[in-house]
Amino acid sequence: MNKNELPKNYVPKNGSMAPDVEDMKNLGKQMENRRTNEELVEEYDKYPDPIQYDEDKR
Repeated sequence: MNKNELPKNYVPKNGSMAPDVEDMKNLGKQMENRRTNEELVEEYDKYPDPIQYDEDKR
């Protein structure tokens, strides 16, 4: 493991999702490239989370 790799069970001490600016930049790049729900349905026939609440079934 090189110095830039973290162990799989690593938990940041400050409780944040990204421990430093470099990780924040990488997360931002990943978020820019995320597929939308419509793209997932059209390209892969995958659907987002199921409906959590249905008013008709009250």
